[in-house]
Amino acid sequence: MIVMQPVLETRAPDGFSLWPVAEGASSRFTALSGNLGPAEIGTVLMLIAGCNDIDPDPGAGDDRPPRPADPLASFLHGLLTFEDPFVSGGLRVVDGATGVTLLPGCCHGLEDWRGMYAVLDGAVSPFLGHDPDPVVERSGESVRLVVDFEQSDSPVIELPAAELRRLLDGVGRDLSAFLVLAAEWVRLHLPDHAEPVIEALARVLDVPANGGTRQAS
Repeated sequence: MIVMQPVLETRAPDGFSLWPVAEGASSRFTALSGNLGPAEIGTVLMLIAGCNDIDPDPGAGDDRPPRPADPLASFLHGLLTFEDPFVSGGLRVVDGATGVTLLPGCCHGLEDWRGMYAVLDGAVSPFLGHDPDPVVERSGESVRLVVDFEQSDSPVIELPAAELRRLLDGVGRDLSAFLVLAAEWVRLHLPDHAEPVIEALARVLDVPANGGTRQAS
């Protein structure tokens, strides 16, 4: 069985205190889904906002407004002002039959996860990061996920193209389910910033913003 998950690179909170987060980092990557608890959701929000916590640089053509003085608004500033927010991560693919695991490489962002769909339409592999250098190759009705293209003997996950599409569709459902949970968390813990944060999360996860709509009781 082949499993594909949207994941973020994990780091320790290091004294983070703007909202509740999970203590410690249990693994290198955190998988996003509708099964995360409140502290895990808080950690994911910290990771996403932290990736975009960059001062505006007018000298480089960055016309975003200045960072506010309030600590919470300051930490959220990049997430809320970047047109295309970024978060380190991507897709983790595990072949349960062979034990082969494909991980996103360095400098890859989860926001580009839909790029793998293009391979199914005949495009070349999207950039999936480096060190390792994963690539996706299509040949007829089959797809090869190469764990590290720079290694001549790299492990490979092979699957039908139709299966890859099914797995990618599942990633979209996982991200939408996470956004529903995250939206409720944000409305509880960040009420003064809730709707802009939810909209920014929808952009960085590349799923419809209405995925974070409050569910009817």
